[in-house]
Amino acid sequence: MAKFNFKKGDTVEIIAGDDRGTKATVLEVLPKRNKVIVEGCKVAKKAIKPTEENTKGGHINKEMPIDVSNVRKVEA
Repeated sequence: MAKFNFKKGDTVEIIAGDDRGTKATVLEVLPKRNKVIVEGCKVAKKAIKPTEENTKGGHINKEMPIDVSNVRKVEA
């Protein structure tokens, strides 16, 4: 398993992809998949089925994982 320079709550900058130049915080680190989830970046619209809590179902916006090579840690 690779060593990560990121942890939950760190500020990072996206250096590749549609959200290039965005600075945000890390929500989750996924070391086995070599990815991180960054707040407000790479947002996808996901369909959810109706449940007891959400009787109508519908769509939600969800942050998707970004490869570690596409983010850079920002020193505050």
